[in-house]
Amino acid sequence: MLGETTQLQSESGSSKALGLNATLDAPTSRLDMDHDDRPREACGVVGIHSPGNDVARATFFGLFALQHRGQESAGIASSDGNAIRLHARMGLISQVFKEEDLADLRGHLAIGHTRYSTMGGSKQHNAQPLITDGPRGRIAVGHNGNVINASDLRTELSEQWGITFDRTSDTEVIAEMFARAPGRDWFEVAWYAMRRLKGAYSLVIMSKDELIAVRDPLGIRPLCLGKLNGGYVVASETAALDNIGATFIRELQNGEAVVINKDGITSKIWPAARKTHSMCVFEQIYFARPDSVLNGQLAYDSRRRMGAELFRESPVDADLVIGIPDSSIPHAIGYANASGIAYGEGIIRNRYVGRTFIAPDQRMRDVGVQMKFNAMRSIIEGKRIIVVDDSIVRSTTTVRVINMLQNAGAREIHVRVAAPAIISTCHFGVDMATMAELIAANKSVEEIRQHIGADSLAYLSVDGLKAAVGVQDDSYCKGCFTGRYPIPVQLEMDKLALEPTPV
Repeated sequence: MLGETTQLQSESGSSKALGLNATLDAPTSRLDMDHDDRPREACGVVGIHSPGNDVARATFFGLFALQHRGQESAGIASSDGNAIRLHARMGLISQVFKEEDLADLRGHLAIGHTRYSTMGGSKQHNAQPLITDGPRGRIAVGHNGNVINASDLRTELSEQWGITFDRTSDTEVIAEMFARAPGRDWFEVAWYAMRRLKGAYSLVIMSKDELIAVRDPLGIRPLCLGKLNGGYVVASETAALDNIGATFIRELQNGEAVVINKDGITSKIWPAARKTHSMCVFEQIYFARPDSVLNGQLAYDSRRRMGAELFRESPVDADLVIGIPDSSIPHAIGYANASGIAYGEGIIRNRYVGRTFIAPDQRMRDVGVQMKFNAMRSIIEGKRIIVVDDSIVRSTTTVRVINMLQNAGAREIHVRVAAPAIISTCHFGVDMATMAELIAANKSVEEIRQHIGADSLAYLSVDGLKAAVGVQDDSYCKGCFTGRYPIPVQLEMDKLALEPTPV
């Protein structure tokens, strides 16, 4: 029912005619102090094909393991071989789905998506999966990444194929291309798309009876394959496989397309794909869950090595090493272990502060970071503290954390960042900040140190980061640290470029 945003899609119906409750078109915003002052990921995707089983519930729990990758909207599309059903709306996964929603999503085939917008506004009509029609029937598409030529392709497809675009995300361009592109099979369609699309896209696509997974020719965003109940599952991270009891098989290669149907699984790699991947190195630093495997390595281990490399490059005498929870804790443990300085939990995080829709009044805004973090005075007072963070974007949170630690009686505060300084924006699916907002793009390390109020400040070098993730070549995208990208990009991109211009 449209009021509940559960739509039964018949093969003869038109996805363009779908209506949505007007009250659902407004974006929802959760309280998130200082925007977390972190790079924001794009999305998480899951796809399951398991004959003889209803898979919507497993898709839900797979998405639940990927909630960290996007908190704006969520959706699942399913099929029993006859029709595609969709339930997608704004909110966290636990808010979007109830028991009756999953019961309506019948079938042995499903894809799921959780979104953080990097192109297109945070609005109901951009919630994924997206459904569209074409010569090869109805398909649903979920996308993680960012297509940097989406605006040009949108114009081309509109002129060449007469498409009327209803949404404002790059995913709609991808969906229309896969629905209408020439090709005798899904592999030829994928090769056509790979020749046209520029940027990052890990995709889950479903027809009424097939599951298709595609990873872009650069391999910028992760995608993995597993075995589940006699069928197969694809997901952004291995943690999603673990969460539903699937057996990890392997990560998809860059430029690889996988087709899963009643006859089994088939895989092909686009011949023009890059030989070495260009996966976003921030997946290793911050985005992926620490219990996920990326490029054959447990993310937790990579982060501990970053902390150890950071100590080797920038040691300092102190009494205690702490991390800014939760994402920086593995880095801090690595720094502490390498230095021999004790590790302690000097900062406690309120893990529920970002889950309220109630906006703070001015007095609560003045409390600031203490709504999210609280320092333990008995641990901090009188000590020389090393604070390990995984990144500094604008520095807002860093300033307030240091002030909080000073108020808790810290004698010295030395900040160590387990990643290089972010000097450039991202073009491949990360909402990071503008060049004007990136503090390291506009200030020297010493100027940043003075601005945040630390006794010392040091970043991990690019070479130290490469050593930590175990590569000697350019097999990761490090453009935000170097300004050099795996493909040419424009200086900055506007994620609302496809939104209508206000009159």
